[in-house]
Amino acid sequence: MTYFFETYGCQMNLAESAAVEQLFLARGWTKAEDAETADIAIINTCSVRATAENRVFGRLGWYVGVKAVRECRPDAKTRSLEKAASLVKDGVPRPLTLVVMGCMAERLLKTLKRDYPVVDYVVGTFAKKQFADIIAAVENHDSPINLDDSGLYQFASVSYEQGSFTTFVPIMHGCNNFCTYCIVPYVRGRELSRPVSEILKEIDVLSSYGVKEITLLGQNVNSYNGPFEANASNGELCSFPRLMQTIADHLAQTKSPIGWVRFVSSHPKDLSDELIDVIAKNPVLCRHIHLPIQHASNRMLKAMNRRYTKEDYLALVDRIRSRIPDVSMTTDVMVGFPGETEEDVQELIDLMKTVRYESAFMYYYNPREGTPACTMDNQVPIKVKKDRLQRIIDLQLQITQEEMAKRTGRDADVLVESISRDNSNELLGKTAQDERVAFAADAKKIGSFVRVHLDSLSGNTFRGTLL
Repeated sequence: MTYFFETYGCQMNLAESAAVEQLFLARGWTKAEDAETADIAIINTCSVRATAENRVFGRLGWYVGVKAVRECRPDAKTRSLEKAASLVKDGVPRPLTLVVMGCMAERLLKTLKRDYPVVDYVVGTFAKKQFADIIAAVENHDSPINLDDSGLYQFASVSYEQGSFTTFVPIMHGCNNFCTYCIVPYVRGRELSRPVSEILKEIDVLSSYGVKEITLLGQNVNSYNGPFEANASNGELCSFPRLMQTIADHLAQTKSPIGWVRFVSSHPKDLSDELIDVIAKNPVLCRHIHLPIQHASNRMLKAMNRRYTKEDYLALVDRIRSRIPDVSMTTDVMVGFPGETEEDVQELIDLMKTVRYESAFMYYYNPREGTPACTMDNQVPIKVKKDRLQRIIDLQLQITQEEMAKRTGRDADVLVESISRDNSNELLGKTAQDERVAFAADAKKIGSFVRVHLDSLSGNTFRGTLL
């Protein structure tokens, strides 16, 4: 039998899709080429922005047509669904089971299946533990089973994509911050830190698979506070800096092939000096920090409930760069939050010129039903949002070019990821600072660390020479 995943949104969704995929593989299933021919299709959804949900609603409409063809309904339209039609050309129905999981599933837990009968299962945040039961029901051609969305979130033992040499390792789930624009705490629940012993056990499994790079995941990894052992009820808790040092020591002691450790996401209010010191003294911890600012106006930051000031943030940046001189920094930036003025935008522009991020994820505020910001006064018109966003994007593109140009002429360690899409004779990799590098080399280098001279810059990609 075959499965197919559509994953939208953050890295946590990618990790959770990979974890569920492991359940299919363990039962002997194989990955379908596309959803039209799969026995089960899983849409892993995002609720951070309305556009992400609207895209899923559109996909559900498409699946109505796929199911009609697969069930050989008289009114089925086969145009643009030739693969599904070919699968049932003998006239024998081959039903498709459709599962929706992720944050949108949790947000619309009680209404999605009612409003979209094409969906067979709506798997909320706390029902993922029943995926094995769903798979068994599909195998046995049973009617959809009832799901229990109560109880605590359960971490998967491994979140590994088959054949990958770079992967995610979730270390915590949920969020306690309640930024006024964000839906995540409402659909992911409160923070839950994974035991250190389980994290190390997963890392050992990934080492046995030959993985070279891991990224520790959490909505706010800096607030990690997990027990050392899974069954410890009143034992000592481990901070994020201590976890990072423990992982670095463990990789060295086990002679792991994992050469790089990254982490996301990082909240500025919780990134400690201790963590900066741990990164500075452990080369296995990548010299790259994604530190979302969101805004630079203290008035906006307070309205967003970010719980730091512009001055706090700039002081933190100074401490990071003084202890880790070769660090690269990236960020998230939001414009158009309710009440934002032109003066607020100018503050943001000034901060970006001061910090000089290598890159940034930039977007305009998108109201999310159920969050405080959605009902705030002085909502910014969409045209103004878009104009402000374009100014921010133009500025960051210029800064990115200037900052990356400073690194040309240097040598860098590179993890080789793939054959370049632009030139089949070249490989594409990334540096510890998360910069892209293209260079000529044998494809056998894919999945290994190499040393590359950074010759020049083409767009946002270095051109290099293998040393």
